[in-house]
Amino acid sequence: MAKYLLLKHYRGGKPALNDVPMDRWTRQEVDDHVKYMGDFQDRLRDRGEFVSGEALSMDGCWVRYDGDGKPPITDGPFAETKDLIAGWMVIDVDSPERALELAAELSAAPGAGGQPLGEWLELRPMLTEPPTISD
Repeated sequence: MAKYLLLKHYRGGKPALNDVPMDRWTRQEVDDHVKYMGDFQDRLRDRGEFVSGEALSMDGCWVRYDGDGKPPITDGPFAETKDLIAGWMVIDVDSPERALELAAELSAAPGAGGQPLGEWLELRPMLTEPPTISD
């Protein structure tokens, strides 16, 4: 099994097929989308492929350690990850092909008009232990 990260983006990526911003959806369309996401996670959980996932708020800031005894430095807001990443999910699957299949299924979550979003999702494999190299 290999773990993959699925990233949903607010914006900044390629446009979805059904590219209507969520703030223009009806309450029912939002509810249908959220239900699809929950049902998707439940199916993955039943198959042992779900590791974790959360939706993310657009609030956030950058924080940096600035030395012992000093308060952390904060800066922002930036139009970077907090404005771009809407949520994430970690899956644990048998093959890269299965990861692609699940990402495509998630991309089909309903959006405006109940039509599939066809949104682009970022799919990234998690790093594992580097191979042991012997001379």
